[in-house]
Amino acid sequence: MLPTHSLHISRPSRRRSTALLAAGLLGLLGFSGLSMAQSQVQQVLRVSAIPDEAPTELQRKFKPLGAYLEKKTGMKIEFIPVTDYAASVEGLINKKLDMVWFGGFTFVQAKVRSKDQVIPLVQREEDEKFKSVFITTNKDIHKLEDLKGKTFTFGSESSTSGHLMPRSYLLAAKINPDTDLKRIAFSGAHDATVAAVSGGKVDAGALNISVWDKLVAQNKVDTKQVRVFYTTPGYFDYNWTVRADMPADLRKKITDAFLSLDASKAEDKEILELQRASRFIPTKAENYKAIEAAAHNAGLLK
Repeated sequence: MLPTHSLHISRPSRRRSTALLAAGLLGLLGFSGLSMAQSQVQQVLRVSAIPDEAPTELQRKFKPLGAYLEKKTGMKIEFIPVTDYAASVEGLINKKLDMVWFGGFTFVQAKVRSKDQVIPLVQREEDEKFKSVFITTNKDIHKLEDLKGKTFTFGSESSTSGHLMPRSYLLAAKINPDTDLKRIAFSGAHDATVAAVSGGKVDAGALNISVWDKLVAQNKVDTKQVRVFYTTPGYFDYNWTVRADMPADLRKKITDAFLSLDASKAEDKEILELQRASRFIPTKAENYKAIEAAAHNAGLLK
């Protein structure tokens, strides 16, 4: 029979064991808390868009889409407005944003800045052959060549449809905006371009056809006073882009959510109409090679 003292634990040993157990529990709780915090951070998808329209309009357009994406992904969707086009690019590549609605040119900028570490997921069907319109109130302007010696406004400097492509077509018409026009300005947004032209601040301007059609449909522009005198050929433009380090399963969830939007369903129809889309289709980086070439040719991409 074993002596009873061989099973006895001294008081100091017991204290040490209790302390070690407590430390271990605290460590586990701390790790669990950290894991929970990390999990909560990962459950928020931070979304933004280039500010090509007024901030209130961007928020209005995104609200139903955000609610839809929350249902489809199980994540909280947070829309974070940015001050300018450059901020949308920097926000994504610096991991302050997870998904951004880019124009073709801002996508190319993000692709170049991140060294191909961004992935375009989807675009509207309309973005396969997007167009820009040139507008004026001047009765003497009927074609691009008539702009020589006139005042003109683009949208944002980083806008595909409000600057890059209009500049490209001006150059193709042998008009250098920097030397052949009396003065050029940058309005910052498509609706601001319409306001500048209709208000007589400039003779003419260029903007994307989608915003122009929307403003006309909403009777926010007097087409008897402001008219389109040139429409560009089609080119690839807007898309929803994410970083390459986003988990593949989440990318698929987001892509599937966009591709599932169906205009025959009332709720989906509202979302699509606000996005000026008939439907969303898959896209890829190769689609924007022509935009990248145009940016290099225009001296806008270093």
